[in-house]
Amino acid sequence: MDMLPPGKRETEPYSFGLVLLPKFSALTLSSLVDPLRIANYCDGRKLYDWQYLSADGGDIPSCSGFSIPTQMISGDDRTWDAIIVCGGWNAERYDDDRLLNWLRLLGRRGVTLGAAETGSYVLARAGLLAGCSATIHWYCHHAFAERYPQTELRKQLFVIDHNRMTCAGGTSCLDMMLYIVRRDHGRVLAAEVADQLLYAPVRAADHVQKHTQDPEQTALPQVLRKAVEVMETNVEQAIKIPQLAKSLALSQRKLERLFNRHFGCSAVAFYRKVRLQQARVLLTHTDMSVLDICVACGFASSSYFSKSYAEQFGVRPRDHRLAWPDSDRTPIWPGLNEATR
Repeated sequence: MDMLPPGKRETEPYSFGLVLLPKFSALTLSSLVDPLRIANYCDGRKLYDWQYLSADGGDIPSCSGFSIPTQMISGDDRTWDAIIVCGGWNAERYDDDRLLNWLRLLGRRGVTLGAAETGSYVLARAGLLAGCSATIHWYCHHAFAERYPQTELRKQLFVIDHNRMTCAGGTSCLDMMLYIVRRDHGRVLAAEVADQLLYAPVRAADHVQKHTQDPEQTALPQVLRKAVEVMETNVEQAIKIPQLAKSLALSQRKLERLFNRHFGCSAVAFYRKVRLQQARVLLTHTDMSVLDICVACGFASSSYFSKSYAEQFGVRPRDHRLAWPDSDRTPIWPGLNEATR
């Protein structure tokens, strides 16, 4: 991992501009800001400052229902040390030329540019992640890679590549910001900030995002974790359950018992849900045709795919192009625990 330029240590605070997209995550924003606030508190000096920004200014709604007042971006405004785009729902379709051009301008000036959660889509749309290593929230990893193959996408908590920094969102922002505090002001202050946050252990950048892939953070048997991993990496060319069981040196009956015990459904039902989840992300995060998505997610029949999708998500694939329509008060995104529905 390449180091960011070091923060100002003696005189001026290191300044962050936090660009809020509509329906941003409150947890992501708090996880970015609170380590900076607590670092100032513990040190007794203003080591960091920050400001909330947006393309238009004014109040920006979070996905939790409250809004944050922001300042409008401007090409003539203050000099920033770092800008972080806080992604929101439907960030994959966010296309405001004012923001994109402003980010490009700051990039040419050498400002460190970052993104949290789905904010990586905005940096990529602006052409600011081409040739860089980056990360994004795990659920849209494949869709992002499909749209922006020129970015080296990594499945980890956060990635710092020269003057680009990206993180998966949520609590991974704590890990990234604690890394920055440690970089600027040492391990002692970073540890004190983590203690104030009651956050331990602090995770390294390359820590995996999903618990099912982390043997230290899940109660799932190792062989079941491996089965899920095989399913998730064999979406387009679906593997047969007897073949999967054989590859794991298990009987099919024992494998089915494990899925029923830990997930409450058969291996077939779970695998179908994994593929439908992938289809849902490709529908909402790319412009691929429904037929291409059907094939990419391992369904041999388009009619069966449409029927299964509608049964699972309550909407036909062709009508599910926006993850959170403006007409809906709250988003609905059933997870794998709904596999038996």
